Amino acid sequence: MRGIQLTEHGGPEVLQCSELPEPQADGKVLVEVKMAGINRRDALIREGAGPQYRPPLPLILGSDAAGIRRDTGEEVIVFPSLNWGGSDACAGPDFSILGGPSDGTYAELIAVPEENLFPKPKRMAWAEAGALALSGVTAYRALFTVGQLKQGQTVVILGAGSGLSLLALQLAVKAGARVAVTSSNHDKINLAKELGAVAGVDYTVDDWELTLRDEIGEADLVFDSVGSTLQESVMMLKPGGAVVALGGTENQGVVEDFDIRTLYLAHKRVLGTAMGSPRDFAGLLDMVEDGSIDPIIDSVYPLDEAAAAHAQLDSNLRFGKIVLSTD
Repeated sequence: MRGIQLTEHGGPEVLQCSELPEPQADGKVLVEVKMAGINRRDALIREGAGPQYRPPLPLILGSDAAGIRRDTGEEVIVFPSLNWGGSDACAGPDFSILGGPSDGTYAELIAVPEENLFPKPKRMAWAEAGALALSGVTAYRALFTVGQLKQGQTVVILGAGSGLSLLALQLAVKAGARVAVTSSNHDKINLAKELGAVAGVDYTVDDWELTLRDEIGEADLVFDSVGSTLQESVMMLKPGGAVVALGGTENQGVVEDFDIRTLYLAHKRVLGTAMGSPRDFAGLLDMVEDGSIDPIIDSVYPLDEAAAAHAQLDSNLRFGKIVLSTD
């Protein structure tokens, strides 16, 4: 089979398509991959960006996929949270994510535990289904399981343009929330408004958080995948509101000069979350089943152009998800 096996850390150029042995089932289900979504996590592992992103090599990258079960012919979507455990409060001690340390989805054929296969949403095209799982379950859990977002509440989503933030935007709008976004790109803000955002602000401008707060009022929830923006996120909250922290895409998530008084004096909260449980994923699939929500696809690359796809990811010029096709 063809696959992208990481043998050394580095830039996109280290991703080369090669002939690899087909995986053995060994109690798992073989899935013929149609589309495999690319996530920021894949690039961090490719770079070896820190201890948590240095699983043993060689490794087939990738957490997202949609394809066809070889045993039954069913169309399926792969849920990338392995061994979550029985609690919805947090993942258990054996939890891991597909695509590091275990081989992932950048291949024509993968072996996956049967409990990690769900029916592909019938109205969803292959590219969208292949890009849904990791970003979708992360956004769903952050907004609803952890953030407890309700109809009529106001949520600010940082960084409009990523696949994660755009899915969060669509989910929040469908739930009846009032959504605002941030971006350094005014075209991305305008595109987010087409998806239902009521406002957007350029985060490169000084005191952008105060500008946004003046425009929309105080927020019930801030969806923060940036990390280093924690102080600004807290400043946008109403008393009793919450920041859902789920990433550290800027400055490795390090928060500097945070005034703890802005948190506790107004009874504000910071809630951490990552990935999601099988129950979260089932909830996500229920929300997208009617076809009203789709991952926004920036571009689709052939599997053997994975290096070019990662270069596009690294450029931050994208709007939505980048996907690899095995066809």
